[in-house]
Amino acid sequence: MTEQNPKLKALRAKAMELPLQPGVYIMKDKQNKIIYIGKAKMLKNRVSQYFGSDKNHSLKVCRMVLNVDDFDYIITDSEYEALVLENSLIKQNKPKYNILLKDDKGSCYIKITAGKWPKITEARHIENDGATYIGPYTSAAPVHQTIDEVQKIFKLPSCTKKFPQDFGKTRPCLNSYIGQCSAWCKGKHSEKEYLDTLNDALEFIRGGSGGSINLLTEKMNEAAENLDFENAAKIRDRITAIKKIREKQKVVSCKVKKQDVIAVAILNEKAVVSVLKFDDYMLKEREDFKFSEVSSAEEIRTEFLRQYYDSRDDIPPRIVVDGETEDKELLEQIFSEKIGRKVEIFLPQKGDTLKLVDMCRHNAAEKLSESTGGSGKELSALQELKTLLGMSKIPEYIESYDISNLAGGENVAGMVVFENGRPLKSAYRKFSIKTVTGQDDYASMQEVIRRRFNEYELHKDEGTGFGRMPDLILLDGGLGHVSAISKVFKEMNISVPLFGMVKDSKHRTRAVTSSGGEITINTARSVYTLISTIQDEVHRYAIGYHRNMRKKNTLSVSLTNIEGIGEKRAKALLKHFGTLSAIQNADLTELENAPAMNGPSALKVYEYFHPKEENS
Repeated sequence: MTEQNPKLKALRAKAMELPLQPGVYIMKDKQNKIIYIGKAKMLKNRVSQYFGSDKNHSLKVCRMVLNVDDFDYIITDSEYEALVLENSLIKQNKPKYNILLKDDKGSCYIKITAGKWPKITEARHIENDGATYIGPYTSAAPVHQTIDEVQKIFKLPSCTKKFPQDFGKTRPCLNSYIGQCSAWCKGKHSEKEYLDTLNDALEFIRGGSGGSINLLTEKMNEAAENLDFENAAKIRDRITAIKKIREKQKVVSCKVKKQDVIAVAILNEKAVVSVLKFDDYMLKEREDFKFSEVSSAEEIRTEFLRQYYDSRDDIPPRIVVDGETEDKELLEQIFSEKIGRKVEIFLPQKGDTLKLVDMCRHNAAEKLSESTGGSGKELSALQELKTLLGMSKIPEYIESYDISNLAGGENVAGMVVFENGRPLKSAYRKFSIKTVTGQDDYASMQEVIRRRFNEYELHKDEGTGFGRMPDLILLDGGLGHVSAISKVFKEMNISVPLFGMVKDSKHRTRAVTSSGGEITINTARSVYTLISTIQDEVHRYAIGYHRNMRKKNTLSVSLTNIEGIGEKRAKALLKHFGTLSAIQNADLTELENAPAMNGPSALKVYEYFHPKEENS
């Protein structure tokens, strides 16, 4: 941290006087405003950490500590009581540096307007307008979905026309022509028929698809018995439509009757938490929540669970999460006591439930990608890579290196960069090996890495290019390359995750390797695709540079056959003109003005490529 709190020593001294008991601590700024609230199993140990070394602090914690002027504390009898008290105080004070979940419970209703021809619409608030309201719903998503379904199943109007005033004034809209509306605006249906249809739709909303099918089946049979075959056919079509909706819902189903699946996506201190809500074995609803200034998935996951279910009474018996959660047992106890039955927070390791977690994580990544400019697929791959490699954070900035030579000749290296899962070509770099003679890939790679991090020391204040520390380095090679570079890391005091990319006998990416052994990536499809792409790209870039060097060196040799043109002048000519053909087509003046050239040497080059003019 470049800037420090001037009261840091005093705050640490005060923290060291705290008891080794559970409780809640309350951080305040100069205006005595509460900026952060936390709980601790042992107050002294936890609070003193804030005012010690900042090496292990996230940027968010560093900012918070910088603004702390004083703190208070409340001792509790247990960690459980501390957690409950912390949650209550956060809700009351909404501190700046706590993760805050905006609760939108009760903000959305299904509204059935008043009048003889009521319509089904959406509403944010209950008004004293004579309408009927169904809800509240915890988010707008299930309201949109339900209204859309009932309008299509029961062919109710979704337009803004007012009945009966607008009967016959305009042609029916497109929905009537594609079979999604009964063209009520024509005025050819009775008010009773409309109200009967609306009531069937309300039964569907209130009772669900199962109860609605049973009721409609009874009505269909009754209509058939009364020889009202036209009405029976309409009801039959509604039953068919409901069944189609149910089949679509079953595409995403689970073996547990009621559960929530929760996953987190984080990038650049931004996060999205997605919730998939399953009921009656089927996916019923999805919710997404955005957060900023997030330091870790475990932190956001814990805070989200606590706040999300604190304001809800419909806690399912099982909450499936995508990673470790702090205070897991305490949260289970709080939730279980709240609803009077056991609640389990479950982290799946395999099977169908893990597939649901992966789907939820992909949804969160896709939502997060909307604000980062990438794609959910790339972000999901980076998250999976982080987990697979056991990294503490998502590798947003990846550097990869490869050595290319031919029997030790034209020894070069290429560095490619992937940012947020995509190639960042402006950051690619080429290296011509200077200190290694002959074919020694390990020594060549060591030279490249030393040069790269020497540049970092010169440009680290800039924060871009060589001035940016990578989150991960991937070497095109096996354990030997990793071992060679690990020595350089130790020598230069560099702590960046380092892995080698290993190919099989058919030159396809097979695994990544480190000092801890090989990690197979074939089973992790998104990671396999990302690593393969990086390895192919760095190999292409390095070998392309090598071929270009060989070509230039070959051309340089041909130029040195000209009297007065040594290796230095030959390379200068090629660098200036680009190709041998351009040198051949240059006139005498252009050659004279080229770097490292003079009149006599320019004439020799010109005469070499224009022998006919010399003999004329």
